[in-house]
Amino acid sequence: MNPLALVLVLVAACAHAAWNLLSKQAAKTDSLTFLWLVALASTAVWTPLSAGFLLVTGTGVGWRDVALVSVSTTLHLGYFVLLQRGYRYGDLSSVYPVARGTGPMLASLVAVWFLGEHPGPAGVAGIALVGAGVFMMSGGAARDLRGLGYGLATGVFIAGYTIWDAQLVSAFAVAPLVLNYLGEAGRALVLAPVVLAGGRRRLVAQIWRAHRWHVLGAAVLIPLSYLLVLFAFTMAPVSVVAPTREVSVLIAVLLGGKLLAEGDLRRRLLAAAVILGGVVTIALS
Repeated sequence: MNPLALVLVLVAACAHAAWNLLSKQAAKTDSLTFLWLVALASTAVWTPLSAGFLLVTGTGVGWRDVALVSVSTTLHLGYFVLLQRGYRYGDLSSVYPVARGTGPMLASLVAVWFLGEHPGPAGVAGIALVGAGVFMMSGGAARDLRGLGYGLATGVFIAGYTIWDAQLVSAFAVAPLVLNYLGEAGRALVLAPVVLAGGRRRLVAQIWRAHRWHVLGAAVLIPLSYLLVLFAFTMAPVSVVAPTREVSVLIAVLLGGKLLAEGDLRRRLLAAAVILGGVVTIALS
């Protein structure tokens, strides 16, 4: 893998695990209201940088871009809703590995079968190790079938947006920052009538007061983590980037074990060692 792409993916993994910790800590609140606040805050936070990018580079945003990004917005919305629901019923260190493990495995298979990518033997072995490690780590989730089920369903959406967004920034040449920003704004628009037109309106101020730092932290880290991955997609194949970013699983397990006292840390760290071996194998392939 391109060294710069590897650095981007690893930094993205740290940011990704961090915002998932914040989401888990706010999991007992109404998920749609929380997600709308995050999307709204993210749109506000990232507007100056996105506007500056468009002005400096002269990049235009046409209806084709909006149509293409709307598909991405739909996939990401499904991902966020299912993941937040999963955190309501399961541990960070179980739901997260199941979701993150299912996603890249499916994305890599689609990339190989339909996009013509051909990872070498080392790449295939690394992908297999990552998949084996994350599912070893999910063993404790079997005690809570609802959390496990949401994690698996989330993984399907991860695979979908990974493949679609990789094509947007490569084949369709949509700028990663534009894709990221329009996605956040799109989710804010889609969720607005659901939150403001129903009984959830009274929850907005309540959730903001209780979780403002969770909202703001996620608003910064969600776009940052994915923006770095989108740039990595322009430098390396999907079948390599998608599994390598799952080093975030190691970080999430440590956060869940140390900060949330979720238990099974020894077993989950053993599984994390398998994932690390897979990540190193993929990076060197």
